[in-house]
Amino acid sequence: MQEHEEYYLSPERSLTDAEKKLVWQKPMSHKPGEEEQRISNEVKRNWNRGEMKIANILLEGDAGSGKTQLAKALSANFGLPYTKVTCFADMDKSDIIGAILPVISSEQLEKLEPVEQTVLKALYESDGFQSATEILMNALEITEEQAGLKMKQLLKLAAEHSEGETVEYRFYPSEIVRAYQQGYLLEIQEPNVIRDAAVLMALNSALELDGSINLPTEIIHRHPDFIAVITTNRSYAGARPLNEALRDRVQHSEKMNLPTKEVMVERAKVKTGYQDDRVLSVLADTIIILDTTARTNAIKGVAGMRSFFYWADAVAEGASAKESLYHKVIYKITTDAEEIKILEEALEKHGLLTSLDTVTTGEVKKKENLAMTQQ
Repeated sequence: MQEHEEYYLSPERSLTDAEKKLVWQKPMSHKPGEEEQRISNEVKRNWNRGEMKIANILLEGDAGSGKTQLAKALSANFGLPYTKVTCFADMDKSDIIGAILPVISSEQLEKLEPVEQTVLKALYESDGFQSATEILMNALEITEEQAGLKMKQLLKLAAEHSEGETVEYRFYPSEIVRAYQQGYLLEIQEPNVIRDAAVLMALNSALELDGSINLPTEIIHRHPDFIAVITTNRSYAGARPLNEALRDRVQHSEKMNLPTKEVMVERAKVKTGYQDDRVLSVLADTIIILDTTARTNAIKGVAGMRSFFYWADAVAEGASAKESLYHKVIYKITTDAEEIKILEEALEKHGLLTSLDTVTTGEVKKKENLAMTQQ
């Protein structure tokens, strides 16, 4: 029995082989943080308490603060298949519920462009397990937003080529509907970018604990195991805040920051294979100060875990810690000269620029000694 199975919400539930593959498997680099333990305990404690049930969770924080990693970890802890939907500004209701598509005849299909033929054939041959968006993303190797736009083009195209014919119609559910109906853990990324109020209303309605979704073919009710994890970047000046009605449907929220330095170092060791505690500690301190300074001074870029991993990996391969700091971290935050000066002054104040010089010098000496030993 794995250690996180204590949090399984429906241990008697039998998943299909395909669903088992969707339950996230924690890599060796994953170290549970306070947020993960807190959410897991709270959800498990309240799972069978009726109106006190926690099934909508908000993770709000900067890019790279580990929101998606945490959502996936909850999938592993709860034993639920993980899936996600990335919201975009022009989402409409078909992106929330799915779309009805006419199945056009093979003769009409052959008149279409090769790309359209490929996609429609993939849709027609699907087993209903994948959402239409996922089928299009795989068939054309495109993004989720591009798949949504392509689906709308196909609806129009298929309708034009089926005029005057008696055709069969098939409903292709969205990823949201699939997760909602089958009881998955669904990560809803950046719903604050959605412009259409009607789309937000449909999403709000679905997130009620006893909610339902009106499909063109039927009314479906929320599966008792369905969990929605909303992940959104912390709002900067001028950014659209998360819809109040959506926020009100959340039963647990977390303000996501960088993990503790100890967790950062341990994750970097496993992720990169680099084991020098002293060097990794200096790099982690640098990331923490840059992150704090950027937020304090309203600098919009972020110093997060992704930057930390790539920077540590470069240093492990012999790059200068101080030089690679700019290419792996600072220029990802900003390239504005005034903002860079603010970040450099913060590092200087905490003695970290000197520490990075020392780290680089120490690495050079270590390699020189190793080369002399091998001669």
